[in-house]
Amino acid sequence: MDELDLKLLTLLQMNSRVTVSELSKQLVLSRPSVSERLQRLQERGIIEDFTARVSLPAVGLEILLFIQVSELKRTPHEFEQMIKEELAVIECHRVTGTTNYILKAAVNNMASMSLLIDRLIPYGSLTTSIVLSSPVPYRLIQPESRNTPEETVKS
Repeated sequence: MDELDLKLLTLLQMNSRVTVSELSKQLVLSRPSVSERLQRLQERGIIEDFTARVSLPAVGLEILLFIQVSELKRTPHEFEQMIKEELAVIECHRVTGTTNYILKAAVNNMASMSLLIDRLIPYGSLTTSIVLSSPVPYRLIQPESRNTPEETVKS
């Protein structure tokens, strides 16, 4: 990836609905060149998808929480199959250490949170944390430049 690819990725993360015409203006490239770069980034798996970020409170999901699951009482496969069906869970990560999984979930009220916890209890020990604020709710991904620090110094 070169500097133009990096700038293209930044622009797309800021607004995935930006048109190829607008990207070509901002990158000072022809539309076919921008389209080719987009295609290459998708083929290489660097761009996985074009999506929208949805405001959880705006759709009624007022409570954001993280749940650590440890001491699994079922197999990882059974747990993962169940969690894929649990709509309140918006992210699930299998991790190292004493915790087996970290879940990110969103619910509309405390009663819904209690029901979610009740559904998870049979699978392991839970530690639940409610998010009070999010100083960094989303960060643009900035891939590292191909140049090593030594090459940058030489330039």
